[in-house]
Amino acid sequence: MAQFKLKSPFAPAGDQPEAIKKLTGGVRAGVMHQALEGVTGSGKTFTVANVIANTGKPTLVISHNKTLAHQLYQEFKEFFPENSVHYFVSYYDYYQPEAYLPRTDTYIDKDVKINETLDQLRHEAAQSILSRGDVVVVASVSCIYNIGSPASYERLSLYVSAGQSMKQREFLKHLVSLQYQRNDIEKLPGTFQAKGESVFVCPPTGNDTIKIVFEKAAIAEMFTADDYLSPSWEKTERVRIFPAKFWISEQKTTPIAVANIKNELTQRLKELETQGKLVEAQRLKQRTEFDLEMLQSTGYCRGIENYSSHMEFREPGSPPSTLIDYFIRAYGADFLVVVDESHMTIPQIKGMYHGDRARKDTLIDYGFRLPSARDNRPLKMHEFEGMMPQALYLSATPSEYELKKSEHHVTEQIARPTGLLDPEIFVRPTHNQTTDAIEEIKVRVKKHQRVLITVLTKRMAEDFADFLKEQGVKAEYMHSEVKTLQRADTLERLRAGEHDVIVGVNLLREGLDLPEVSLVIIMDADKEGFLRNKTTLIQTMGRAARHHEGRVIMYADTVTQSMKGAMDETNRRRNIQERYNTAHGITPRQIEKPIRERIAAQKSQENVRETEFLSPGLLTETKNVKKLIADYTKEMKQAARELDFTEAERLKRLIQKLKRFA
Repeated sequence: MAQFKLKSPFAPAGDQPEAIKKLTGGVRAGVMHQALEGVTGSGKTFTVANVIANTGKPTLVISHNKTLAHQLYQEFKEFFPENSVHYFVSYYDYYQPEAYLPRTDTYIDKDVKINETLDQLRHEAAQSILSRGDVVVVASVSCIYNIGSPASYERLSLYVSAGQSMKQREFLKHLVSLQYQRNDIEKLPGTFQAKGESVFVCPPTGNDTIKIVFEKAAIAEMFTADDYLSPSWEKTERVRIFPAKFWISEQKTTPIAVANIKNELTQRLKELETQGKLVEAQRLKQRTEFDLEMLQSTGYCRGIENYSSHMEFREPGSPPSTLIDYFIRAYGADFLVVVDESHMTIPQIKGMYHGDRARKDTLIDYGFRLPSARDNRPLKMHEFEGMMPQALYLSATPSEYELKKSEHHVTEQIARPTGLLDPEIFVRPTHNQTTDAIEEIKVRVKKHQRVLITVLTKRMAEDFADFLKEQGVKAEYMHSEVKTLQRADTLERLRAGEHDVIVGVNLLREGLDLPEVSLVIIMDADKEGFLRNKTTLIQTMGRAARHHEGRVIMYADTVTQSMKGAMDETNRRRNIQERYNTAHGITPRQIEKPIRERIAAQKSQENVRETEFLSPGLLTETKNVKKLIADYTKEMKQAARELDFTEAERLKRLIQKLKRFA
């Protein structure tokens, strides 16, 4: 049993003690499925943290969106500061999957923009799972996607010790085989430098650096440092170097995998030629042979994940390796899965496979991929269910799936320790709703309170935010096209008072913990549909339940069944809390919650260090930063003309970092 040290300034209260007792008892008794039906602001995360501490189980927390996952990650880090808490989400700021549109004969190549910080955090999570027991990983549903074999990732990791017999050249070959790249100009995660007898290794986590000193044919000394840009070295006797990428093949097995891919290619070409698809056959042959050449020469190729079943020697149709497999490899079945906002997360998991399969089938039919590419996919729902050990579902509005799975093991958590009531609800006509909303916003702004507004489309969110700015309101919009870390940054700026209002579509709902928000405005509340059904409305209203002056205004010309159901349930919970407060002599008190350090600041200190040559005053002057950007852009283009692509890429990254100050 792992040792989790829970730290909190408060003790369980309200319905929490009973919920913690029941859930802990269920986990210890081996109950496979439990549900916690907890209202907004009742402290579900604190309850789960207590269950983790009581049972000592490594835990995977799955959330349906990155913004909520980021918030949960920060909360668990605060509860378990001495333990290993990690954040695992899709590492793309932009993702356009490979696709083919037969009607227009259009091939769309895979186009991605990888967020280096998120990539580092993913490696951190995987390495901690394989290295220690006191682990909590907060993940988005990307944790059910194929990320490569944990067995290979672990087996290929390299242990080196002081005094070990090894030539420097041999060690460098090992690093290259682990997909590290040599970069003697700039220290970046997943790179190494060789200077004289010393080799400097920057692991993919971006957290530290390793210095290995060679003498003749042996490792003389080794050092580690937490900061790879300005290291303060500490001597060590042994280090473990994990691969720089998740997708990596073992040299001894690559020839076998290549032979199997060639065999599949031969069979598939015969099928296509028999069907008279000669163009498709030629296309597939050319593309696959190029990939095989890269695999044989470097052990890696672009799109290697499409050959994952061959690289991992999996049977056709078998489930891919996901983050859950890392937990299984490390802990067997002795870990806990927490499905947060399960009424949203479970449907997402159910739907992922089918969308991916339809896209892959088209690519395969037209000769862009081998049939085995289908095995690079998310888990099917029944595969996910089969891999889960004990599961705990959290939601203020659990669906039939969770309730049925949990049967008699559903725990209700309605009474809040703070005594805060569910918000009061007002329904107003849509006529002049914008003017009325602005008046309400200004009242809240004068009180230094915050406001959330939900609309029906992304365009409406952007336009409404711009309109509010024109009216002198500090407003910002937020929707799914806003970058992952920028969403979290926007919410923290709201809490800090840099924004007074955020306008969104469906991201301003489940689980967001914003105690400064006293007013939630729902525009066009009577437009029945996914964004205005009973569950969604209850969740949206809940964003105002963390403030003692919490109010909800719904603009609608009719009261729909969804609206009535949401209002009835909210009032029921409000009455329960009032009775609890009266029985225990509780006066509702405002939640006070510290504004946490932003994850971008935690993981990207190099952004600051790389611009330390700028004075603090210079950084705040936009015109000076813009001049620097212009100068570096000229240098970047000149470097590219001279074919010095390493320097051009370095300048490009520096320009991107400087743009944050512009």
